[in-house]
Amino acid sequence: MIRWTTLAVALMCLTACNTPSPHFAGLPATRVIIEGSTFDVRVKSLQAEALRLNAEYAPRLGPIGVRASKAMEQVSGCRVAKITGDAALVRGYLDCGEGALELPKSGGLSYDCYSVDGISNDGDFTVQCDPY
Repeated sequence: MIRWTTLAVALMCLTACNTPSPHFAGLPATRVIIEGSTFDVRVKSLQAEALRLNAEYAPRLGPIGVRASKAMEQVSGCRVAKITGDAALVRGYLDCGEGALELPKSGGLSYDCYSVDGISNDGDFTVQCDPY
């Protein structure tokens, strides 16, 4: 009995590694690489979710959150107004109103993105994204 319970727990842990939250379940993901972080991004209404897929040494929400925001903006075409979550799963709340980014919907393409000029004191940054 203990053997089966241990196996079941191990299988649940393995399947949870690349699973979106219930709110985004069943939605197609767009894979985006930003400065070495790989995300599967899903968008639903005015929310987006960036699920980090790669292993990183001592990940923190600060730098991962900035990269996840860039990925969500690339896929959604909207500005990320706020993020929540942790270094593995970041949820973004989108501002698609006036001043929204004019980016095309991805249609399932994957992008490699990187910051061109870093982040200024006011939080602005320029991102270069190339489909691959």
